Amino acid sequence: MFFMLLAFLAIYFLPIGQARFDNAVLEAIQLTHWYAREHVVLCLLPAFVIAGAMAAFMSQGAVMRYLGPASPKPVALGVASMSGMLLAVCSCTVLPLFGGIYKRGAGLGAAIAFLYAGPAINVMAVVVTAKILGVEMGIARALGAVLFALLIGALMHLIYRSEEALRAQGSTRGFGGGQGEKPTSVIAALFALLVGVLVFANWPAAQTGIWLAIYEIKWGITACLGLMLAGLLVWQWGWSIKALAWLIGAIAAAAAFFPHTPELPVFLAVSGLLLIASQRDSDKLWASESWGFAKQILPLLLGGVFIAGFALGRPESEGIIPASWVAAAVGDNGLASTVVAALLGALMYFSTLTEVPIVEALLGAGMGKGPALALLLAGPALSLPNMLVIRTILGTKKTLIYCALVVVMATAAGLIYGNFW
Repeated sequence: MFFMLLAFLAIYFLPIGQARFDNAVLEAIQLTHWYAREHVVLCLLPAFVIAGAMAAFMSQGAVMRYLGPASPKPVALGVASMSGMLLAVCSCTVLPLFGGIYKRGAGLGAAIAFLYAGPAINVMAVVVTAKILGVEMGIARALGAVLFALLIGALMHLIYRSEEALRAQGSTRGFGGGQGEKPTSVIAALFALLVGVLVFANWPAAQTGIWLAIYEIKWGITACLGLMLAGLLVWQWGWSIKALAWLIGAIAAAAAFFPHTPELPVFLAVSGLLLIASQRDSDKLWASESWGFAKQILPLLLGGVFIAGFALGRPESEGIIPASWVAAAVGDNGLASTVVAALLGALMYFSTLTEVPIVEALLGAGMGKGPALALLLAGPALSLPNMLVIRTILGTKKTLIYCALVVVMATAAGLIYGNFW
C-alpha cells in the first residue's frame, strides 16, 4: 500500500509542462533511441554471440590455467588486461564478454581487469585524446588506465581471496558444451573471427591516417571475416553449406538493397547464425547461452540508458541536471571538483570516443585538468546501465566495491595530475 501510494503521488505530481522536465524526458527517449539504433545491433548482438560461444566452446582448462582463481596473479591480470585492451569496446559491449569468461571460471581479479581494460585501455581513444586534449593528457590517460586495470583487479582478488580460494577448489566442475571436442587452434580461430567482426563492424570514424583508411573499408573487412567464419563452421562444425548459403544470400541482398542501413545485414547474420545453431544438438548450448546473456543484460542496459539520459542528457544537450551546474562543480583541481567529475563519469554513458569532445567542451567551460583526467578514467569504464548489469553477475556488494575502486582511483589520479603534473 505504501509503495502504491508513493508511485501514485510521484505520477500525480509529475512536473509535466515545465520546460526542463519535458526536455529531460525527451533527452532520455532520444538517448535510448540512439543507443538502440547505434549499439544494440552492431555492438551487443555480436557480443552476445561471442559470450555464448565462450560458455559453450571455450576450454575451461585454458581459462583456469591463465585466468583462474589459482593461476599466478601477474599472468592472470596481464592476460586479462591485454585481452580487454585488444577489444576496444564500450562499457556496455564488454559486459557479455565479461560474463562469459567469469562464468567459464576466470578468477574475480582477472575478470575485473578484463572488464575495466576493454573500454578504458582503448588505443584509438588514447590517440584521439592526445591529439585533441594534448599529448600530456593522452599519456596520463594511457598510464592511468593500464595501472588501474592491474590494481583494481589485484585489489578485488585480495578483498575476496577466501571466496576465490573456494572457487578454485570447485573449479573442476564441468560446464557442458563443446570443450575438449575441438582443437585449441580451431576454437581460437572461431573467437578471432567473431571478435574481428565485432571490432571492424564498430570501427569508429576518423579524420586522417590509417584509422580513416580502415574506416572506409571496414564493411569489406567485416564481410570477409564473416565468410571466413562461415567456412570454418562448415569445415570444423559440419554446418550445412546450403543453410549458410541461404543466410549469406539474405545478408548480401539486405546490404545491396539497404546500403545505408548496415544494422539489417548484421541482424540477419546474428539471428541466422543462432537459428542454425539452435537446430543442431551439438550447438544448442551456443544459442541458449547467447539468449541467456541477452535476456539478462539487454533490458537493464536500455533502462539504465534511459535514466542516464534523463539525468544528464546527451553530448551537447542537457537532462534534468543543468550543464552549468556540472561546469561550476568541476571548475578547479581541488578534491571536491575531482570527486564530482569521477562520479559523473561513472554515471554517464559514453560510447567509444564520445568522452573526448565532452571533456573538450567542459575544459572550454572552465573545467580543471585534474577533474578532466578523472572523468576520462572513470567514464568509459563505468556507466549507470553498466553498473546495473554487473550487479546481476557479481552481486550488489562486489559491484559497489568495484565502482568505488574506480571512482577513488580516478579521483586520486586526477588530484595528482591536476596539482603536481
